[in-house]
Amino acid sequence: MYLTKKHLPRRTFLRSALATVSLPLLDAMIPAATALGQTAAKAPPRLGFFYVPHGAVMTNWTPDKVGSDFELKSILAPMARFKEHMTIVSNLENKRAYGPVHAITPGTWLTGATPRVSHEPFGGITIDQIAAQYIGQDTPLPSIEVATETSGAAGACDRAYGCSYAGTISFRTPSTPLPMENNPRKLFQTLFGVGDNAAERERIGKQTASILDLMLEETATLNKALGAADRVVLDDYLQTVREVERRVEKSAGHDLSHLSLPDAPAGTPTDFDTLLNLQLDMILLAYQGNVTRIANMMMAAEVSNQTYNHVGVSDAFHPLSHHQNDPNKIARLLRIQEYHSLVLAKFLDKLAELPDGDSGSMLDNAMILYGSNMSNSNAHDHWPLPSVIIGKAGGRIKGNQHIMAPERAPVSNLMLTILDRIGVPVDALGDATGLIEEV
Repeated sequence: MYLTKKHLPRRTFLRSALATVSLPLLDAMIPAATALGQTAAKAPPRLGFFYVPHGAVMTNWTPDKVGSDFELKSILAPMARFKEHMTIVSNLENKRAYGPVHAITPGTWLTGATPRVSHEPFGGITIDQIAAQYIGQDTPLPSIEVATETSGAAGACDRAYGCSYAGTISFRTPSTPLPMENNPRKLFQTLFGVGDNAAERERIGKQTASILDLMLEETATLNKALGAADRVVLDDYLQTVREVERRVEKSAGHDLSHLSLPDAPAGTPTDFDTLLNLQLDMILLAYQGNVTRIANMMMAAEVSNQTYNHVGVSDAFHPLSHHQNDPNKIARLLRIQEYHSLVLAKFLDKLAELPDGDSGSMLDNAMILYGSNMSNSNAHDHWPLPSVIIGKAGGRIKGNQHIMAPERAPVSNLMLTILDRIGVPVDALGDATGLIEEV
């Protein structure tokens, strides 16, 4: 069989004058007769940082046993099928989050640094952005920041610290918080382009039904250069792009942003469940297309007044988190926390179904941190924090473990360990005292 050393560049895009679509890893991107594990085509892990506000009911989060012989409690039970990929780390504390509670809790989760008392934010660089400096430079977007709400209610801001730390979990520099995008349409356009302003997007929308329609000719040309297996992978990916685009367009039909509306009372935004799942699907699409390898998500806003009627909870999330040890309120709060895990489990299902070169699935090669920077929401404490890593980072993480760290170990130890496992040469991070070697 004749083998040629010519191959498709890893950073290949479908382009038109108005849009760009990144492509997934194809066999044609691997030099001939070269194993994926022996080439630069073998990419670093995909990282995800998925934050839930208002802590967790820890008795329903922390397994009773350490090691691999543990059973998942109700909050993490929706992810039971991924137990082999899970590393639960207990007993961690974030001393940097003590202070005006919600106002600094999200922004101190990934830094290990004490925020400065000032309306001009100054804390630390978050580990997602440290990682982005090393593994995010070969993708169109070093990282993406995703949310479901613009901001929480009163209490998310503070007179001394302002609002910056409450609205994001990602800081590019100590003084540069990255905004979290909660609008699916804007997020889609961040990933794939199409129009720089409203007038241009409207004009393009009248010209074509889809960004993929803008690049039909280039897609056809690329298909001719691909083998049968690559054509299947490319077609599946582009069909996914089209389906997500369809869902975004459908959601846009309910957009009321063009109206001048008064502030809405505390309650449920239109179809929160659809919004949350759609945002997660776009993160999946960004991973699949190699638009980015790093994603951050706030699954709800800090001090969220979101209600969860779709799971039978009409209470607003934040007031319910102050349950005052009322068993009925705790039961309803658990329903919300279990729902968040259920939605994330659907996302993990899709990651597990996507191949990632010759080294397993995207989930095998991912490292997803899921948790909160608060523990008992009624007490507003920051120990012991709910923290779990899902994914094996291409074999860099063992999985199927419940690790009990020394009492009140800095959560920064876990953050430093995450950076270590992806090969980022950082010796110190905030108040970290060392790596968690068992991970």
